[in-house]
Amino acid sequence: MTRFLTVLAKLVQYNIKIIFGNKFLYFMLSAIGFFVVFVIFNLVRDDEITRATAYSILAFPCVLLVFYPMCFGLQNDQDAKIVEIIFGIPNYSYKVWLFRLLIAYVICFVVTYPLALLTWAVVVDVPPLSLTLHCLLLALFIGSLAFMFSTYIRNGAGTAVVIIIISIVLFMFQGALSGTRWDFFVNPFDLPLNSNQQIFYETLFNNRVVMCVASALFILVGLNNTRNREKFI
Repeated sequence: MTRFLTVLAKLVQYNIKIIFGNKFLYFMLSAIGFFVVFVIFNLVRDDEITRATAYSILAFPCVLLVFYPMCFGLQNDQDAKIVEIIFGIPNYSYKVWLFRLLIAYVICFVVTYPLALLTWAVVVDVPPLSLTLHCLLLALFIGSLAFMFSTYIRNGAGTAVVIIIISIVLFMFQGALSGTRWDFFVNPFDLPLNSNQQIFYETLFNNRVVMCVASALFILVGLNNTRNREKFI
């Protein structure tokens, strides 16, 4: 058992270096730095700080933690010259990238949850676990979309540009999509004053189901694309 855990720990450490391009510490510090800046900015403002504010504070740092590994993960494999090794064992590539997706989102949760606890302790009374899961779902949606596009574009910078453009377009249409299950940037803690509470939470639940299903499809398409050896060699 001890030997298995040791091997697993080394495997996780090695894959973290690959998917974060040996820059994991910088991304973690950047996420924490953005969080601190957002907290200070909201504390010095005269506006009331609500649970909706807490979600706005934490959502960007959470997404930042998965944005780079999802966009640049495949390119980092090519840069590290290990693509041939990955494809050397039948179906191994599928398992490797699925394992890396799991690692990225576990790390995202491990970093985000303490920040949610800090938000609850310092900023506003908000359920830390609920806040973390809602932010993580947004990160899952954007990250899985980025992973899928990275298997088509095969360039980290190009994938990042495409995802940013898609995010901007979705954000621009947020007003038109507000109150529907297709508003992927909906703030789950921002209950509209003129909205029925039951209808809002039913729509929010449907929205979360759509995001989960879409994320699963993005990951499946991306993993299926990684099985095409000729595309990445």
